[in-house]
Amino acid sequence: MLITEQELDTLFSWIEEYDTIIIHRHVRPDPDAIGSQLGLKVLIQNAYPNKRILAAGTSIESLTWMGKMDDLSKDDYKDALVIITDTANQERIDGAHYDEGAKLIKIDHHIVVDEYGDLQIAYPEATSASQLITEISQRSNDRLPMTDEASELLYAGIVADTGRFLYSPTPDTFEAAKVLVGQDIDTRQITDRFSETAIKEARFQGFAYENIEFHEEGVASLLITREIMEDYDISEDATNIVLNIPSNVKGMYTWVNFIEQEGDNPKYRVRLRSKGPAINHIAQAHGGGGHAMASGAKANSTEEMEEIMKELKEITTEYKANLA
Repeated sequence: MLITEQELDTLFSWIEEYDTIIIHRHVRPDPDAIGSQLGLKVLIQNAYPNKRILAAGTSIESLTWMGKMDDLSKDDYKDALVIITDTANQERIDGAHYDEGAKLIKIDHHIVVDEYGDLQIAYPEATSASQLITEISQRSNDRLPMTDEASELLYAGIVADTGRFLYSPTPDTFEAAKVLVGQDIDTRQITDRFSETAIKEARFQGFAYENIEFHEEGVASLLITREIMEDYDISEDATNIVLNIPSNVKGMYTWVNFIEQEGDNPKYRVRLRSKGPAINHIAQAHGGGGHAMASGAKANSTEEMEEIMKELKEITTEYKANLA
């Protein structure tokens, strides 16, 4: 267990106090962002059916199966409790007016880079924000009892952020999963959603296998242009399906995808991953952040892409030298 009793007492007292509670998460959400956000919404709504519990942020087509966002206005934030899940820094919060409520709570599992909020429940030791929400319910003394609907959302978040329990799960991770599978949920159906692919995505995977560059330093890279996305009829979010292909290649320790953004001047979304050296400091130096082994950044030019590659090669070379 990670969260302190004082943090839990403050959280529960504020949830009890406010009649309107608005929950945000980060932009370009992944299943953990939405799972923790909507899972918490379901838990609070179940325990306090007379309160207004709202979920803020833009929707993403590939994750609509997890639930929908609410329409909000600035007026909704008056005298409201605002909770941000799975978001390390304010720059990445999805939705406006989050700072105009009466109180602000941060619940996050990323490395702390921005200490925002009146209450911060931030534990990088947790493998997902959904794990933390599960612990909150587990230790609530029935103030936020677990439900089947919340379990499905939170289990999906944990499964996604741990790569189906492949990426450094801890005893607390499995303890949270045990709580969730103890509810009436179809774990197979949830897992299948992360393993099934559309035909066009399968063909895009073929493109990736053919075009990933494997560098002698132990770094793999892939450039995905707007033209390529159009040719394979896939969205930018769907390109994530090829991100971890290099993880299974012997001798590759870090890898990166550069995804071209819309606009006349070439800019790129940068997805960074590692199975060895920490990469989050590189992400932070290029307008992003994240975990030691999984981060995101931005490259505003081809020159910045080259700089990121140089930095990845340097840390990977040093890491390999220390393995000897």
